[in-house]
Amino acid sequence: MLEIPSLESLNIGAALPAIIVAAWACVLLLIDFAIPKHRKHVTAWLAAACLVVAFVANLLVYNQTGDSFLGMYVADQFTGFLNLVVLATAFITIMLSIDYIRRVEIERGEYYVLLLFVTAGAMFMVAANDLIMIFVALELLSIPLYVLAAFRAPDLRSEEAGLKYFLLGAFASAFFVFGAAMVYGATGTTNLNEIYHSVAAVTAANDSLQYFLVLGAGLLIVGLGFKVAAAPFHEWTPDVYEGAPTPITAFMSVAAKIGGFGALLRILIVGMSSLTFVQGDPALWQNVIALIAALTVIIGNVVAVAQNNVKRLLAYSSIANAGYVMMAVAAAGTPGVENQAARAALIYLVAYMFTNLGAFAVVIGLERVKGSSDLEDFVGLGKSRPALAAMMAVFMLSLTGVPLTSGFIGKAFVFSATLNAGLVWLAIIGVITSVISAYYYIRIIVNMYLRDDETPSDDPTPGYTPNVHWATAIAFGGTILIGVLPILITGLTDNVALVAAVIP
Repeated sequence: MLEIPSLESLNIGAALPAIIVAAWACVLLLIDFAIPKHRKHVTAWLAAACLVVAFVANLLVYNQTGDSFLGMYVADQFTGFLNLVVLATAFITIMLSIDYIRRVEIERGEYYVLLLFVTAGAMFMVAANDLIMIFVALELLSIPLYVLAAFRAPDLRSEEAGLKYFLLGAFASAFFVFGAAMVYGATGTTNLNEIYHSVAAVTAANDSLQYFLVLGAGLLIVGLGFKVAAAPFHEWTPDVYEGAPTPITAFMSVAAKIGGFGALLRILIVGMSSLTFVQGDPALWQNVIALIAALTVIIGNVVAVAQNNVKRLLAYSSIANAGYVMMAVAAAGTPGVENQAARAALIYLVAYMFTNLGAFAVVIGLERVKGSSDLEDFVGLGKSRPALAAMMAVFMLSLTGVPLTSGFIGKAFVFSATLNAGLVWLAIIGVITSVISAYYYIRIIVNMYLRDDETPSDDPTPGYTPNVHWATAIAFGGTILIGVLPILITGLTDNVALVAAVIP
């Protein structure tokens, strides 16, 4: 007889922040029907209010440890920290979107509903302790993003972005499902804690199941590698980033990475850290992840040098930054470094969130109605908009990794974890590619301060509305505060301990 779980065993309170966002998205879809077309900003602020409530709820359970939904959802500091980051990402994106979607004439209430669903998907992904739940959360994150990427239809570039993202995303999901099936076949479970102990038994037995296990792990990496835009699964990124509405480009460049890397770290550390044939050796997946990380930072930074379109430049920058986080994931394959590597990845993600959203906020301020975002748009900005140019310069320096910015703190933690894991060659590649990245980031600074606009316009920043200004200021403040006072963020990650989840 099927046993129906009680509310107490489900422990819904531990998953309350994610549930609030998902439930309010459904309610807001109904409320939006009663809001007139010319007042869709009301829908936006209702969505923002939901994010604030979820943010407060997450703070209330931040230091609590437990699980929900019969062990499929884990509430710990890892989950709590990434929830804060993804909620802040969604809030800033809403501020960037309110005036933008009205200006480009795509103002529809479902835009914010879809944004909330993506946010909920990312929150469930980072907390998932089961391959089935990771897949469901992955689809909850991905499907609304496919729609949002094509939200500027009938603009051909936006339609192309949505179609490419959908087709390649469907293939990636298929890889993930196939990998999960093979891991289940080898271990007999989809729970990550149980997979850990089954993996140790399978590798010790040295039978044919280990081949299914290794192949399944590889397919899971491919599926999530697409979501985080890691090479060689990155080909969709430039076209999708260029064609999607710019606030959505900013959002997906951060939120999708948070969800993807959160799930990847849980799978590899909690479920697969015992995948080694010699006790005490690094996990078998470490070299594969390290090669992916090296390839990602090289391709992202080198190809970005040739870009003149800012959205495509930031797309390749996003690929490169995925590579730096992947370096931390690779470091997690060394026994004893797992928690340090997970902590480094979290710190890098929050630093990247503020910096990247700020850079895209400035792009939105400069962008014309037709979506133009060339490097030439930045020429003379230092004279016409000195405050905006100064913030953009800080964002570019942060992405490069210059001290006293959040980007420097993120890279310092990632490189430290990589060195402690014995991956010296990977850390060297990371440093060299960071130097290469300085070229294309500083090009923007040169255009703003060292070139004069020969045909100045009366309004060089048509999209720089008060909402965009406040979003840019929030991102700028985060970038500077983390760089000057890193304790504000590092203190929130002191008790991150993914590896503790696999101790019997």
